[in-house]
Amino acid sequence: MSLLSKLRCITVDVTGTLIAYKGELGDYYCMAAKAVGLPCPDYKRMHEGFKAAYTDMAKRYPCFGHAAKLPNVDWWRSCVRDSFIRAGYEYDEETFEKVFRRIYSSFGSSAPYSVFPDSQPFLRWARKRGLIVGIVSNAEYRYQDVILPALDLNQGSEWDFGVFSGIVGVEKPDPKIYQIALEKAGNIAPEEALHIGDSMRKDYTPARSVGMHALLLDRFKTVDAENWRKSGAVVLPDLVAVQDWLTKEENVAAAENS
Repeated sequence: MSLLSKLRCITVDVTGTLIAYKGELGDYYCMAAKAVGLPCPDYKRMHEGFKAAYTDMAKRYPCFGHAAKLPNVDWWRSCVRDSFIRAGYEYDEETFEKVFRRIYSSFGSSAPYSVFPDSQPFLRWARKRGLIVGIVSNAEYRYQDVILPALDLNQGSEWDFGVFSGIVGVEKPDPKIYQIALEKAGNIAPEEALHIGDSMRKDYTPARSVGMHALLLDRFKTVDAENWRKSGAVVLPDLVAVQDWLTKEENVAAAENS
């Protein structure tokens, strides 16, 4: 019996799996500063500043401030301000607010993202096969309500339900996020679900720990991919390869049973 014939649900990670950032995050911070007439910050320092600020905010207020009931815009305002300060740039309140508004609106639109060309066809193929398709992402509510729809990845045509950490208050690699996904899919058994992502720690290991099938995408030829394979994970280059792998396995099973 092939894996595809056992499946009732496929869940998919977002960033690195369905979509990617155009350029570096620090670039958008620099562009926002320039747009309000400030000298362009150092790109590398800005990028490093953002990484440190984001890590700190995520530790202090996980899931975009969900438990603390911190409004999404306030979470990001603190993160962005800290990013600039860590990079060596401190602006007065009025100037900072102009810069922040540009950054916040940019990342709430389709502008900084690109969709991999195989994403929409794969999701539609899965749903056409009768599979329930879910999104599982460490992302805030705007991914569900604004960003994915703006990228033509729509609930109802490309996916059926979403589990976003900023909405549910649980984030990967906590296995609970996958248990929530199984519940949202209709309380299906974990062995009837496959999760696809690009991180061993956040996607593969926790999904497997709750009993789901899992595989990893290596879109960017990461140095970790060889270790993923050695640990027993199925690692494929893109979603075209995933579809081929699932249907070939199904055809082999059909031939063996005929």
